[in-house]
Amino acid sequence: MQVFRLLVKAGCTGMPAGRIALVLDVNQTTLSRHLATLEQAGLLLKERQAQQIIYRVDFEAIKGLIGFLMKDCCAGDQRVVPDLIAPMSADLEGVSP
Repeated sequence: MQVFRLLVKAGCTGMPAGRIALVLDVNQTTLSRHLATLEQAGLLLKERQAQQIIYRVDFEAIKGLIGFLMKDCCAGDQRVVPDLIAPMSADLEGVSP
């Protein structure tokens, strides 16, 4: 979750794996496993830039996932949506994708 939150804050610029490991104080092996899991889930994109691999959140995939969850889990009940969105908005305040 920390990796995902950090990459959301990094926005479309993304972040190299080495920098993620440094910021989160996690070893490369553990980080690689988490990044691979997020990538396999379709939540992250990666791009090679010279000798670095840059990871970024796939915001379109996230929008699709949230839409699916809201429709499927909440059965489209619009009364539930504001209660779910308010905490998410507060957590992401100041974050630009």
